[in-house]
Amino acid sequence: MSEAPETVEPTQLDDEAHLARLGYKQELSRTWSGFSNFAISFSIISILAGCFTTFGQAWNNGGPVAISWGWPIIAGLILIIGFTMSELVSAYPTSGGIYWWAAKLGGPAAGFFTGWLNLIGLLAVTASVAYGAATFLDLTLSTLSESWAAGYSLGRVYLIFLVILVLAALANIYSSHLLAVINNISVWWHVAGAAIVVLVLVIVPDDHQSFAYVFTERINNSGYADAKYWFLVLPLGFLLTQYTITGFDASAHLSEETQGAADGAAKGIWRSIFYSAVGGYVLLLAFLFAVQDPEGVSAGGGAVDVIFGQALPDSWHFVVLLISTAGQLFCATACLTSASRMTYAFARDGAVPGSSLWAKVSPTRKVPVNAVLLVAVVGAVITLPALWGVGGIPLAFYAITSVAVIGLYLAFAIPIFLRWRAGDAFETGQWTLGKHYKWLNLVAVAEIAIISVYFVLPFVPSGWITSDDFSWASVNYAPILTVGSLVLLALWWRLSARRWFKGPKTTLDSTDSDAVRR
Repeated sequence: MSEAPETVEPTQLDDEAHLARLGYKQELSRTWSGFSNFAISFSIISILAGCFTTFGQAWNNGGPVAISWGWPIIAGLILIIGFTMSELVSAYPTSGGIYWWAAKLGGPAAGFFTGWLNLIGLLAVTASVAYGAATFLDLTLSTLSESWAAGYSLGRVYLIFLVILVLAALANIYSSHLLAVINNISVWWHVAGAAIVVLVLVIVPDDHQSFAYVFTERINNSGYADAKYWFLVLPLGFLLTQYTITGFDASAHLSEETQGAADGAAKGIWRSIFYSAVGGYVLLLAFLFAVQDPEGVSAGGGAVDVIFGQALPDSWHFVVLLISTAGQLFCATACLTSASRMTYAFARDGAVPGSSLWAKVSPTRKVPVNAVLLVAVVGAVITLPALWGVGGIPLAFYAITSVAVIGLYLAFAIPIFLRWRAGDAFETGQWTLGKHYKWLNLVAVAEIAIISVYFVLPFVPSGWITSDDFSWASVNYAPILTVGSLVLLALWWRLSARRWFKGPKTTLDSTDSDAVRR
């Protein structure tokens, strides 16, 4: 890691002036440094969360090949997406982020649909991360108590999930400065924690897999025919990478709380992706090399915890799970922060039912408390299907991750395409792609379009409604939520919203406007 928490020079007036030119009065507390801005995206990406919780998706859909080759390829494409978004946030550093960019470049309709896709994705990613943290906390406790392990149930995991949501909400409500401190700590926990996990998996196991196994072994536990491996099974395994490296739009949503945001938020996006991609790859390779019994891992549903159980004694097994669980708790807290800021900003512009309630900022804490509570409650509700599963595995969890990926990345694609369409007329900020935007934006949009098609497909054959073995517990309800939401939004826009939603509103009064002009 080449950066450390920096001492930030006073740039408050410049930041407030830039924000005022975009139409907003400074209401949130601008106490975050550029490092803190990077830290929240790095925390939400969280290689201690995604690499652990969705490892089974890649193991069962492709095996080691889906990880050793899939991770660097997909991560490289995501970095391109990050570069295009860095340019946008540098020009428009507002809490509305992605939706604001779309409205500015494409008009109210583009802003409306982008905002709702972004909000749906953020709600889903918050819920999925908190649920993953609950699962790993349960696993960690199981290493300490055989009776606890024997009492496992999806209901118990859901209750732990609710407790985590409550604690994350309280941390978010307390103060914005506390959150910045938490995220700074989170960065070093992820760096040191991942390094410890890698060292443990390198040193402690007596045996390791060969390079040939890690880079050439294919596994298909999906239930689909092997003939579909390359064009269906393997791409479904890429959900590991695409889900893990997401949520970096947090740097945009926290830009109104960041000092020197036009530069700091832009760097926060692409640096969080780059460092996470490198660290995550090393971590995942350590998992693969530590596999002792591949068939045993498959029998355990592809869960990474099975690898730890095979390769490590109980004491080290506990340490690894504890490191991961703590990282996931940091991640859940950061996700709730990002989602609440997007909710606040979207409500500030009147796009959310009950906007006046969700756009309120606590006068003492300078935090959108109501928006925080709304995100937590919605997260609890949309995760209810995880109470049911197949063989004790909550397939609904993977559906929620798909919703998160599709919602967020589709939201990213709209302003990225609109920026490409704007061409050289686009007024760049401090951080710019130069002429490279011409191809980088198109590559970014193409990648998003392709993964969005794959991740609405059923993960298993019994998830197809035409299958003789069809089961509702196996359904990937990502397309139901995504397509259903788009249909409802289209109807809402056509019948009502287009008449009153005119895009971002200004929060400046005449006095503020005069001050900006002067």
